[in-house]
Amino acid sequence: MILVYITNPDKKTALKVARHLLAKKLIACGNIFPAESLYMWQSKKTQAKEFVLLAKTIDKHFTAIQKEVAKIHPYKIPCVIKIASKANSAFLTWLKGEVV
Repeated sequence: MILVYITNPDKKTALKVARHLLAKKLIACGNIFPAESLYMWQSKKTQAKEFVLLAKTIDKHFTAIQKEVAKIHPYKIPCVIKIASKANSAFLTWLKGEVV
């Protein structure tokens, strides 16, 4: 199992991305959290309110998720990070049953 961390400019975008990935059966679940982000963009210090989508899936879907996010995400360079994780066996069984 992996978690995929995806930042979004607003809640509407985070919901759109989550729904898209769920419809494609690439993720089993997504959690959305507000975040205050600080980062460098085009050599300038930037601070912005964002929404993080934390998507639960399996490793083999990561490349497809990156491609799908790139198609629909408004950021020029979307943040799509794979985080290795472990889960209890019952949750993992459910997750594997939800993704293709």
